[in-house]
Amino acid sequence: MDMKSTLATLLAAAGLGIGLAAHAADKPAFDPQLAKETGADERGMRRYVLVILKTGPNRMPAGPERDEMFKGHFANITRLADAGQLALAGPLDGVDGWRGLFVFAVAEIDEARKLVETDPVVAKGEMVPEFHQYYGTAALMKITELHAKLQPPPKKP
Repeated sequence: MDMKSTLATLLAAAGLGIGLAAHAADKPAFDPQLAKETGADERGMRRYVLVILKTGPNRMPAGPERDEMFKGHFANITRLADAGQLALAGPLDGVDGWRGLFVFAVAEIDEARKLVETDPVVAKGEMVPEFHQYYGTAALMKITELHAKLQPPPKKP
């Protein structure tokens, strides 16, 4: 790289650094009500339980029974999210049998275990859960609310 390119790169990096510092200075003020609402601790974090759903021993063949099982799975996700017990859920790529994840807004694995047992894919053995303690941003508690604003209403027939 020639000197001119090096200088341009350094100036661009310096400008980026100044921009980041200015952004940090514009950081919104602490919102104690939001912190309380999301269960945030003094770091803005909280305890969760992360559940990895892996392929289970009882793969159900394609058909109406499998369709009903997954319909119940999605209904269960919605119920738990609406109750504030599930902060995040979604499918994974299936590599190494990892099929999905839940992040439960509970502090203890035993609490999460009881919630996972209500899911049809787990109850029928299609998937098996693996539990882990997780400490992360309390902002996850707003994911369901934000998602509702990103998903358009279903189209009418």
